[in-house]
Amino acid sequence: MIGPVLKRERDFGEFLKALWRRGRPAYLPFYEHLASPGFIARRTGVPFDRMTRGEEGYWETYVDFWLGMGYDCIPMEIPPALPLPAGHGGLSEGSEAFVVIRSMEDLERYPWPPESDPIELRHFETVARLLPEGVKIVGGVEAGPFEWASRMLGMMGMSYALADEPELVEQVFERIGKIHESAARQLASMEVVGALRQGDDLGFKTSTFLSPNVLRRLVLPIYTRLVSHAHAAGKPFILHSCGNLAGIHEDLIEGCRIDAKHSFEDVILPVEDFKARYGGRVTALGGLDVDVICRAGERELRAYVRRKIEACWADGWWALGTGNSLTDYMPVERYMMVLEEGMRAGA
Repeated sequence: MIGPVLKRERDFGEFLKALWRRGRPAYLPFYEHLASPGFIARRTGVPFDRMTRGEEGYWETYVDFWLGMGYDCIPMEIPPALPLPAGHGGLSEGSEAFVVIRSMEDLERYPWPPESDPIELRHFETVARLLPEGVKIVGGVEAGPFEWASRMLGMMGMSYALADEPELVEQVFERIGKIHESAARQLASMEVVGALRQGDDLGFKTSTFLSPNVLRRLVLPIYTRLVSHAHAAGKPFILHSCGNLAGIHEDLIEGCRIDAKHSFEDVILPVEDFKARYGGRVTALGGLDVDVICRAGERELRAYVRRKIEACWADGWWALGTGNSLTDYMPVERYMMVLEEGMRAGA
């Protein structure tokens, strides 16, 4: 393990206090949506970025990574059984690189998985056997309904189809939604899963990719059903979504009834401003700007973290973390500074 191992009493129930906004946690919880394989490799000293899911040592390394940073939850997502082309093999791909559906005929030919078997639950069962007492999984499906639809149709293809063949787009979202709903229902039934989550990047710096009205018709009803499965099992639901979502914040909070929101960027809406506006109805998570973590000097970074903690944790309904994720290019030692400040604040 590269860098210090952070140790404290682990109790997922303390994180639940923040998620449900019921009481003040005994310590400042930590939360991240995900960590890149490269970041995990640099932190653990294990070539995790060259390992494949399920191979020997993969999940052991993954769990040790989070536990060694003082987490009482393991953020975890598994992709649905929705095959796509290989793309171009780059770190990023164009919006049309994975297109598999251009017509109703393509929709019917596509090898949709049975709704009863949407994801490989065995990975969650493997991780369950590795967890110490007091630790739970925050689990969900890798990539959300919008992200999968925009891959399968392409962003340009979806845009044209919304005008020329809206029924095709509706059918794609309906089928993807059923896969996500089935996965959510099964994950919610697992004792080791303490909360459900869904990542689905709906926007960019100034707006959502689709208009709020289109999102209300195609995407948000799926979120509502995902949340209902979590709540039916007595578990909270976390939404991670990047971009400027100002046009649908009220829909997410009052319509979908999400319990927590992750992904914030200072140039869009600082987490403390979101919390001041909506924090009595939804829990804000993370929000430390990735660019600041990567580029600020140590003194500046530590002061920045302390300001965020002071602004966001006064009522206890927050968790420390980045505004996005632990990226390949983020220096491990910088993130450990963030967590060290969190440990001091929660002492």
